[in-house]
Amino acid sequence: MSHHPNQTMKQHYLQVFVIAIGIIIWFAPVPEGLTSQAWHLFAVFITAIIAVIAKAMPIFTSSILALAVVVLTGTLTTKQAYSGFSEDFILLIIVAFLIARGVIKSGLGKRIAFLIIKKFGKTSLGLSYSVIAADMFIAPAFPSNTARSGVLFPIVNALATDSGSKVADGTRKKLGAFLMMSSMAGITLSSTMWLTAMAANPAGAKMAEEFGVHITYGSWAMASSVPIIILFFLVPWVLIKVFPPEILETPEAPQIAQKALDDIGPVHRNEWIMAGTFIGMVSLWIMSGTWGLDKTAIAFLGLGILMIANIFTLEDLKGEGRALGTLVWFSILFSMSVYLNKLGFMGWIGDHISTAVHGFSWPVVYVSLIIGYVLIHYFFVSQTAQMLALFSVFLSVAVEAGVPAEMMALMLLFATNFNAIITPQGSSSNVIYVGSGYLEAGEIYRVGGIITLVNTIIFLTIGTAWMMFIL
Repeated sequence: MSHHPNQTMKQHYLQVFVIAIGIIIWFAPVPEGLTSQAWHLFAVFITAIIAVIAKAMPIFTSSILALAVVVLTGTLTTKQAYSGFSEDFILLIIVAFLIARGVIKSGLGKRIAFLIIKKFGKTSLGLSYSVIAADMFIAPAFPSNTARSGVLFPIVNALATDSGSKVADGTRKKLGAFLMMSSMAGITLSSTMWLTAMAANPAGAKMAEEFGVHITYGSWAMASSVPIIILFFLVPWVLIKVFPPEILETPEAPQIAQKALDDIGPVHRNEWIMAGTFIGMVSLWIMSGTWGLDKTAIAFLGLGILMIANIFTLEDLKGEGRALGTLVWFSILFSMSVYLNKLGFMGWIGDHISTAVHGFSWPVVYVSLIIGYVLIHYFFVSQTAQMLALFSVFLSVAVEAGVPAEMMALMLLFATNFNAIITPQGSSSNVIYVGSGYLEAGEIYRVGGIITLVNTIIFLTIGTAWMMFIL
């Protein structure tokens, strides 16, 4: 791909500008209450994020440079800096990528995609709703939204490619980018809707008990139901306005899909093996909590079966450079985010927010804390990490100010989920969509920010009114 000389020059200026910002932050006086180590790590981390938002460099480049800087300056030890590479859930994302390849290669993805297109494919909006509805339907059984994205992604990927929207030939915006963004936005809703749809939810409910708040499966579903149903109808509509696909109407799609299904004919061997492996993995994922099974090991088992059956081969691995790239940048940002928290940076921000709202009436404290909690997610590469770091801090400040404890606890847990699309790395479930090539990091910052704003407004208005009515 050739770049215009002016464009390359502009890129270099931008890179120099971003690095200059990083150097200024690094050498600025260390704020009171922070160690210089925490401040320097923040300087590198925020510079890496600004570089991606400003499109000065891709997320991969910005991450590996950040890693080099934190290690060479002694800000983090090598063990700390590389710790993200040993995280099992990051490996789960990578294996999910490879299994998605198997779903497509076996022909099963095509079949599922055509069945969806046949039923809902007259409009791009219809496809968006059907993807999100499918996610909400399976979500209660999936305690991991990362695993869930591994189920949804191959279907969305097949929907895009079979509608003639591919990354390789530059047609990603025809439909694929819109559907990927829809599915990512959908996961923020499905994870918020059910207590068991995201790993951190039950942990948060347990932490709330220390404040005398008892959250049950039923009370969670009841409180989330009204705002989520409204957002289910609203989010795809907002997406089609702010991030429209190039094709909006596809009246002939159901007929084309039916013809394609006729051409494909009956389900063949590889599809049966793929479907059996997939159903087996999903079943084991659902039972993983009860039986004490590791989700990543289940994914590796599934991949191994596909390799024995020749559905996924070592040859296929060569074409999966994106998966490796994703593993690298996500692991780096994850390690840095974890150590920002361990070094006290996140707690320092939390304390400052709680000091800032001291003395205001409880509705002001409530709204300020929720908005603050949502915005802080720019610094976190894990929803679970944010909740573990800040949930109790924010809840205690709110309770002291007179905010109803159960409403605040639920809203903080909901926000942990509905803010997940605010950045490309805001949730491990986002990463597989970003790595697909259909979405650019800058698009996610923009569109993900808009969706997070819509989610936050609905929850703070209708959601709050609904909770005050039922609690």
